[in-house]
Amino acid sequence: MRAWQIRRPGPIEGGPLRFVDAAEPRPGPGEVRVRVLACGVCRTDLHLAEGDLAPHRPGMVPGHEVVGVVDEHGPGAGRFAPGDRIGIPWLRGTCGRCRWCRSGRENLCPAAAFTGWDADGGFAEYAVVPESHAYRLPPGLGDAEVAPLLCAGIVGYRALRRAELPPGGRLGIYGFGASAHVVAQVAVAQGATVHVLTRSEPARELALELGAASAGPADGAPPEPLDSAVLFAPAGELVPVALRALDQGGTLAVAGIHLSDVPRLVYADELFREKQLRSVTANTRADGEEFLHLAGALGVRPVVTVRPLAEADRALADLAADRVTGAAVLVP
Repeated sequence: MRAWQIRRPGPIEGGPLRFVDAAEPRPGPGEVRVRVLACGVCRTDLHLAEGDLAPHRPGMVPGHEVVGVVDEHGPGAGRFAPGDRIGIPWLRGTCGRCRWCRSGRENLCPAAAFTGWDADGGFAEYAVVPESHAYRLPPGLGDAEVAPLLCAGIVGYRALRRAELPPGGRLGIYGFGASAHVVAQVAVAQGATVHVLTRSEPARELALELGAASAGPADGAPPEPLDSAVLFAPAGELVPVALRALDQGGTLAVAGIHLSDVPRLVYADELFREKQLRSVTANTRADGEEFLHLAGALGVRPVVTVRPLAEADRALADLAADRVTGAAVLVP
């Protein structure tokens, strides 16, 4: 099969990925194999390719927003039938025994494994997944449309919940890529007032098209104090900016797996009056099931640009240069 492998992490313009002929994977116990129909391009893939996140093994195939049809079962697997369309997400394994798993916080499991980081992902023609961590996908969305929901959507939804947005509240979204433009649709559909702050002019235009009340520059101020905010841009310098934009009692959730250094915070200006600063770590399977159901019910529709699998390196370069509006999706 054809697949992309991270051979030497570094700046994307240096070509850290190679498009190779690789052996087709075979499913192990409790696993299923899928023929990949689509795979979203996530900023985490870029962080792995460029070495912001240390690779867990050499020659990894990235990609963790995988839509495919089941074509082979490993020993003991039977949750899905041949031909079922399923999703392979970022979270691909947890121990089920630690105190985090037992308390419903499996996203914090010390033994958690991740697609495209601990095991090969979907920048390929075939991929395998433990059937326990795969999702049934909502009908009514095409393969390319549903792919970004499997990480950008799920993790963004967890970030929205961590931000504790009150009903009808005022939400600030910093950065407006794949995850943010899905979260904005959920918040608007649920009656929130959404203010988007991003450096990309095309992204601001998209935000307004999707129902945002305002869209301005990332380092600007929203037109009113915010009850909650989510920082999607991997820019630590925006943390104090977003905290200053919060009303008293507001919460800022940082959604990314990687963030540049946060500058010194001024307590009186940025944290006093019971403001909260929170991080977000992956998601639980319950988050995923809840979000996929909600996305179907609310009619969430990611804006996607489809690229052939052979252009994965160019898609990542476009993502690095902010040339992607919405989400990029690879199709073999």
